[in-house]
Formats: sequence, structure tokens, C-alpha cells
Amino acid sequence: MHKRTVPRAQGPAVGPLWMRRRHALALVAAAAAAAAAVAAVAAVAAVVTQSSGASGATLRASSARPLATGHAIDAKHFEPGACVEYPPKSGDRHLTVFLDAGHGGIDPGGVGETQSGQTIEEADETLPVELDAMNLLRAKGFTVVVSRTGAETVLRPLPGDVSGNLFTVQGVHDDVAARDVCANMAKADVLVGIYFDAGDSSYDAGAVTGYDTARPFSAQNLRLATLVQNDVLAAMNAQGWGIPNLGVVDDSQLGGPALSTAAADYGHLLLLGPSDPGWFTAPSEMPGALIEPLFITDPYEGSLAARPSGQAVIAGGLAQAIEQYFAPAAPRGQSSEAAKPTRTPKGSTPGG
Repeated sequence: MHKRTVPRAQGPAVGPLWMRRRHALALVAAAAAAAAAVAAVAAVAAVVTQSSGASGATLRASSARPLATGHAIDAKHFEPGACVEYPPKSGDRHLTVFLDAGHGGIDPGGVGETQSGQTIEEADETLPVELDAMNLLRAKGFTVVVSRTGAETVLRPLPGDVSGNLFTVQGVHDDVAARDVCANMAKADVLVGIYFDAGDSSYDAGAVTGYDTARPFSAQNLRLATLVQNDVLAAMNAQGWGIPNLGVVDDSQLGGPALSTAAADYGHLLLLGPSDPGWFTAPSEMPGALIEPLFITDPYEGSLAARPSGQAVIAGGLAQAIEQYFAPAAPRGQSSEAAKPTRTPKGSTPGG
């Protein structure tokens, strides 16, 4: 993991997602030893803190985007506003892209801060990137299916998924799995997960993209992940942001500590990984990749993630990568310049 070394203003420490998960698991162990099973479930549910409202709630202004009316893939299975398909705006390539805005609803994801000290939540920043990328891809002739269009969860929660308006461990599992179900129902040709990173230190920094090696289409996964990493990083660093390149990695290297023994044994990201009897039975059926372009626990990168201009830059890189994925293979010898970060001069404001 890259550590940012460029001097910057210090802000208050914010507990990142991975640290919150470790803390929650310690609470679960204590509750199991000292109290009834109900108390343990409540402690596990604290893995995900309460978000700013129920499904369909209005997002903060930075997440607002004009949105056309789309087609709900399955209104009975998914929350209103979740798993929605949008047709092409110009031409029709007869190709469907699934975009997943990570977390949402009662799952805020990672928590970070901006350089001004504003607390930000991952779910609020992944959504506008998804919606911006969707609009760009529709203009290029793609049908686009998005996991969510607002602050909702994706899954209509079932008994055992929620305790006290918080996700249980089962709920976290089911809400991610629902995104694969959505992509499969839509018969998507490709899947891209949009998330942000959270580190143990405010100096953790950089962009990383994951793919799964255990799928029959692992070669396509790698090709897609490489394009996503290179194009998004190139788009960001063309702005002079100086984002470190953390590379393209096996998805087993991503995510925080497992929330259960079964999750630890599985060893993959649910969004990208294979089926596993008794744990995960509805894996994605198309090539996929998941990008974490910025650390929101680094105030510099958090500021970029929270700005509409920064979100639009990331979305542009994603749309370019997806278009390239479906284009004829480039001649040998061509490569991206993405891994050459150039820092914005001191005193400049990130994100434009």
C-alpha cells in the first residue's frame, strides 16, 4: 500500500472502514461470550453504521445528478430505484454494461474526510461516478444497467438481513450478491464495480483495480481490469493530481478483514468471485473488474472523490476503458502513460 509523502494539512483522524470492521468483530466476540445470541447479532450489525435515511432518500447535493426514467429489471426483487436499465441515447451497439455504485442505503461504506474537514461516506461518492459513467456510455451506444440510482440498498431485505436499521453480516452478504443477480438478470456483457478505498492511515493513497482469477473468463477479467486501471489513472493524472498507481491485483488482495469464517474461507470479492456451495450461489456470469480509484481517508484524495469535477474525471476514464474493451485489440507495443503521476503545484486546489 502506497503512503502519501507530499506535505499537506493535517485533519482530525477518521476511523476507516477496515478499522471499523475489526472493531465490530471484537465486539461480536465479546457479546458471544457474555450475552445472548441477539446481542451478538446487534454487535455484528454495527459493522455497517447507519446512513442518512431509508431507501429512496435524497442524497447530498454533491451526489445529485439529473436522471432519466429507466426500466426496473425486477421491481419485486430489488428496492425501488435499484437495478435499473437505461437504453442507448445514440445508436445501439447491442451491448449491455452493468455498473455497481458500491454500498448504499443503510450501508455507507468507508468513512473519510476532505481537506476542509468535511466527513464523507463512500456510498455518497460512488453513486455520482456511476451515474456520470452511465450517461457517457449511453451516449456511446451502450445499454447500461446500474445497481442503484439513489441512496437505496439494492436488495429488498429479508428476515435476518437487518437488525435495528443496520445490516447484519448476512445482510451485507445478500446486498452485494443482489448486484450479481441484477447483472445476470440484465444479461450484461461486462460488470464494473465502483468503490473507494479506506486505509489505516490518512497517508494511504493510490488507485487499485481488482479482478478474479478463478473464473472461466479470467483472461477477459484481467484485460478489463487493466484497461480500467490504466484509463482511470491516466484521466486523473492528466489533471495533475499525482495519484499513485497501486496496480491491477487479484481480488483476494482487496477488501478488509473477513466478517465471518465463511467469508474468510471464500477468499474472493462476492461481486467478482465464483460460486461456493453453502456460501454464494449466484455469481456474476460475465467478465468483471472493481476499481478503487482513491482513498477517501486521505483528505487530498477524499476531496477529489467528493467533488463533482473529480467524479466526472473518474467516470470519463471508466467509459473510455469500457469502450476500449469492446474495440478491436490494439497493436502490440502500445501502452498507457497512466503510471506517471505529476503532482499539482503546491497551493492548487484538487479537482478543479
